[in-house]
Amino acid sequence: VQLQAYGGGLVQAGGSLRLSCALSGGTFRYAMGWFRQAPGKEREFVAANGWSGKTTTYGDSVKGRFTISRDGTKNTVYLQMDNLKPEDTGRYYCAAKSGTSGDYFSPGSYDDWGQGTQVTVSS
Repeated sequence: VQLQAYGGGLVQAGGSLRLSCALSGGTFRYAMGWFRQAPGKEREFVAANGWSGKTTTYGDSVKGRFTISRDGTKNTVYLQMDNLKPEDTGRYYCAAKSGTSGDYFSPGSYDDWGQGTQVTVSS
């Protein structure tokens, strides 16, 4: 399974970005997650979407501002980010979770990772 994340960039506070993560080399029957990591900090859970697309969960810091969704016809998961804040700055990674064990919030629960895309929010 290969994951390709893209859509990052530089945006002013209050702005929006949409990240995309395309999955190839496998079927789309995975739970998908987004994580982010700022320099000097641990990788942080952002959002996850269950394999059926019906279950979603978000980190506390992004609830109400970010929306995760997927398009099964394109094997792609999206992260719509609105009302961005400078503290949202970091490298955003998408990940695929093939098994049923483990929770959505822990990076160790995921089997495959994309290379990440940088998001920078200026104040």
